Amino acid sequence: MAGKEIIQKMKEKVGISSPPADTGKGKSKMSKHITHGYHMVEGKSGHAMEDYVFAQFKEVDDNELGLFAIFDGHLSREIPDYLKSHLFNNILKEPDFWTATEAAIRRAYRITDRTILEKAKDLGKGGSTAVTAILINGWKVVVANVGDSRAVICKNGVAKQLSIDHEPEREREAIENKGGFVSKFPGDVSRVDGQLAVARAFGDKSLKEHLSSEPDVAVEFIDAETEFMILASDGIWKVMSNQEAVNCIRHVKDARWAAKQLNEEALARKSTDDISCIVVRFG
Repeated sequence: MAGKEIIQKMKEKVGISSPPADTGKGKSKMSKHITHGYHMVEGKSGHAMEDYVFAQFKEVDDNELGLFAIFDGHLSREIPDYLKSHLFNNILKEPDFWTATEAAIRRAYRITDRTILEKAKDLGKGGSTAVTAILINGWKVVVANVGDSRAVICKNGVAKQLSIDHEPEREREAIENKGGFVSKFPGDVSRVDGQLAVARAFGDKSLKEHLSSEPDVAVEFIDAETEFMILASDGIWKVMSNQEAVNCIRHVKDARWAAKQLNEEALARKSTDDISCIVVRFG
């Protein structure tokens, strides 16, 4: 570790300064071997950073929730910022969150998107993808996503994707059934109505008739074989496979340094997009 990094860590430990806004870490109180770290890098796309990260442990009565999310905005900083502040609150307000978690998450995603569309005058045009992971008492994780930010878990060194990339070609039939179309013109990337390169997202009021905000939801149980989970925006997945990402950080024990290393590897592979990454290590 470089001297500057050691000094920064010492300052953080004694409270002299806060960690930089683009990086951070945390630890479970219920299961002290579970840690998380995140790191963000602004891309070279000629616009301000549009990614937002949420990562924290939260105590609710006698339970502990690990709340993790990547929000990747397009033509918008206001919408992913709104999601960072409101989506988990909306999920946890659902009365059946504990008894029907998957249904509660789906309903909260719909309610949040409806509110964003109603606030379009204030939040502006554009939209945001999202991938969220809720770790319940250290043994069960519920992942939901719209768009192409992705969640991957590592078990015994093997990568398993928990989210689904919502690509326009994949959902062409559903888009066309709503009266929309999928086109690669201009360029060579499939887009909804020739504009948006994802088939599901929050916001995007002008495309909403042809665009879904319904999340895919997956449940995974944490066992002795589970090593870590990665949540990341497409700035990583455009240049790296799931297994390559897992291999890159498998032996990095510090979650924040693992997230930073993954981002640096994506940059070395010429990723030009904004990059946001959360790593949750299970011991």
